[in-house]
Amino acid sequence: MTPNPWAAPRVLRPVDADVTIPGSKSLTNRELVLSALASGTSTLSGALHARDTRLMIDALRQLGAEIETGADNWKICKIPRVPGSNPVSIDCGLAGTVMRFIPAVAALQSRPVRFIADEQANARPVKPLYRALRCMGVDFDYEGDAQYPVTIQGPATVSGSVKLDSSGSSQFLSALLLVAPLLDADSDYVEIKLTGSLPSKPHIEMTIEALRARGVEVQWTSETSLRVKRGDIAPRDKVIEPDLSNAGPFLAAAVVTGGRVHVPYWPLKTTQAGDAWQQILRQMGQEVNLVPLGTEYGTLCVRGNEITGFEGDMSQVGELVPTLAAMCVFAATPSKITNIGHLRGHETDRLSAIATELRKLGVDVDEGEDYLRIDPTNGWREKLDGPIELHSYHDHRMATFGAIIGLGVPGILVDDVETVSKTMPDFVERWNQMLAGSLNGQA
Repeated sequence: MTPNPWAAPRVLRPVDADVTIPGSKSLTNRELVLSALASGTSTLSGALHARDTRLMIDALRQLGAEIETGADNWKICKIPRVPGSNPVSIDCGLAGTVMRFIPAVAALQSRPVRFIADEQANARPVKPLYRALRCMGVDFDYEGDAQYPVTIQGPATVSGSVKLDSSGSSQFLSALLLVAPLLDADSDYVEIKLTGSLPSKPHIEMTIEALRARGVEVQWTSETSLRVKRGDIAPRDKVIEPDLSNAGPFLAAAVVTGGRVHVPYWPLKTTQAGDAWQQILRQMGQEVNLVPLGTEYGTLCVRGNEITGFEGDMSQVGELVPTLAAMCVFAATPSKITNIGHLRGHETDRLSAIATELRKLGVDVDEGEDYLRIDPTNGWREKLDGPIELHSYHDHRMATFGAIIGLGVPGILVDDVETVSKTMPDFVERWNQMLAGSLNGQA
C-alpha cells in the first residue's frame, strides 16, 4: 500500500452545497498561446492557476513572451517577431496542451528548442503532429528511443496544404490552427486536411471560436478540411469561463448521494465539452436545471435521483468518462460507454485504468478496444472487505474518480490525490468544503 494515501470521505447524508469552480484549463491555455502570438498586449481574467497552466506560462516565457500573473488578472505581451538565437529548454510535464501546442509555436522560430517531459508523457501520442511539422520543414532531433527529450528547429513553411492524422488527439489540430495565421506560406490561406477520425470536436470549436474572436478567419471547407487566413492575431481582454469538465466530480456528488449541488457562473453558451453534463445527467435520471442569471451565465442545479445506467457514444467528450464511470458504479442498471479508444492515449490508458480500479471493488467490467461495459448489479457492495486503495496513475481525472467512489463506499484510499493539482490545486479543500454537513465523521 502507498505510504500516506488520502482517505476519501464517505458521506452519511445527501450533499447540499453551492460549489464555485476555477477557470477552464482548456480556455486558459488557448488564450495564453494566442495572447503570446498576438500583435499587442492581452489581459486574461479568471484564468486557472494550476500545474498545466504554469507549465504553459513557463514555456511561452522561454520563447520570449512577457507574462505578468496577478491574483485576478494576467497581462501577456507578445513573443518578439525576431526572437533570440540561443537554444532554450521547455518542460512539458504531463500537460497535453503544452506538449502539442508549444512545438507548433516553437516551429515559428528558427532557433532550436529542446523539449523534456515527465516519463509518463512518452506514452502520450504526439508523433502525428510532429509528422505534419516535419513536412513543413521542421527538424526533429531525438536524444534516445523515447519521444523526450527532443529538439525542434524551424521555421515551418507551408507549400500547398498541410496533412494531419487527427485520430490520436484533437490537440494536434488545435496546435496547427493556433499558429496557422502566422505561418510562412505560398498562399493567403493555410489549408489543413485531416485523415482519420477527429475526437473531442468541441475542443476544436473552442479553438476556432478563440481565433475568430481575435479577428482570424477560419472556416471548415469540408468535413475533413479547414482553411485559415494568414495575418495578425489581435490582442484581447478575455474573462475565462469556469472549467465545466472539472465541475463533473462535484455534480457527481449530488448524483451519488441523492443530494443537491448548485454551480454558479455556468455559461449559457459555451464550446466546453463539460456542458454535456446537462444531457448526460438527465439521461441518467437526474434532475438538472440551468437557471439564467443575466444574458451570459446561470446557475446549474443538479438534484440526485435513482441512477439509471448510461449508454452512449462519448467520442466527442471523452474527458468526462472517468467521472461518468464512477457514477455508473452506483446505477441500478448496467452501462455501456462507447467510442472511447482515444482515451488510451491520455495521461494514462484511461480505459484500462478504470477497468482495473472497478474490478478491485468487485464490479463486473468488460473492457473492449474502444468501450467499457460496467455492470454494478452483481451485489459487489455486500462483498467488500476492508480498505481498498485506488490508484490515480498520475492522472487528475482518475484521482477525482476515486473521490467519487469514496462518497458511497467505506474505506476508499486514493494513492496520490495531489495529482489533481494539474488542474485544481485546492481540490481536497473544495471537496471537504462541499461535504461539510454531510459527513458527521467518516463511516
